[in-house]
Amino acid sequence: MSELLGGLAADPAGAAYAVAAVLVAGLVRGFTGFGMSAVIVLALSMTLPPAEVVPMALLMEIAASARMLPGAWKDVDWTYARGLLVGSAAGIPAGVALLVYVPAGPMRIALSIFVLITTALLFGGFRFRGRPDTRWGYGFGLLAGVANGAASFGGQLTALFLLSTPIAAAAARATLIFLAIVTSVYGTAMAHLGGLLGVQELVRAGLLVIPMALGIAAGERHFLKAAPETYRRTALGLLVALAASGLIRAALG
Repeated sequence: MSELLGGLAADPAGAAYAVAAVLVAGLVRGFTGFGMSAVIVLALSMTLPPAEVVPMALLMEIAASARMLPGAWKDVDWTYARGLLVGSAAGIPAGVALLVYVPAGPMRIALSIFVLITTALLFGGFRFRGRPDTRWGYGFGLLAGVANGAASFGGQLTALFLLSTPIAAAAARATLIFLAIVTSVYGTAMAHLGGLLGVQELVRAGLLVIPMALGIAAGERHFLKAAPETYRRTALGLLVALAASGLIRAALG
């Protein structure tokens, strides 16, 4: 296994590290409905080039969503899902264009600070008093698309928007699961066209899908037992952790 995992190191410790990281990422995904690829990329980029990790993470996101979506389908908020997808599709080209003028590091710092500030407001009790107009979905989708195209940061902004609305925890989680499979399929296609998706990435994803599935199953069990406010606090805590990790990653270069 360690040989197939390549740069993780040719010993059992390297393989064990990858398995543990993916198990935790699956647990996070099973409970919150988002954040798995961010955890995988942050953890495995310490031992592998990001260009090899990101396509593998996208493949695993597709597998995770395919596993979780049937059970969550009935709870998807289609009004927000459509708005976020349309806005994101419009924003991604603008985000990619920004890469010409703004390096990914400063962009990630700005987005991480934005997420930290807005998450602090949500922790402090801020929420939309009623269901926000669908234009908010298009607007946040556009912002998430720009963030995704410029710094692969769109998922955090989408989660931030849904957590600020009065929709149920199950609806927020299900909508994030649906959005993840659509954006991951798109990202995987782009990775393939860019020559970043090969046999090695397929083999790694195939090997690590087992601990991922175990983590997801455990996370789903915890979600079913959790109170809605527990879900919200956990998801907001994850956003803080990912934003802080983004700042550290950008600072380290």
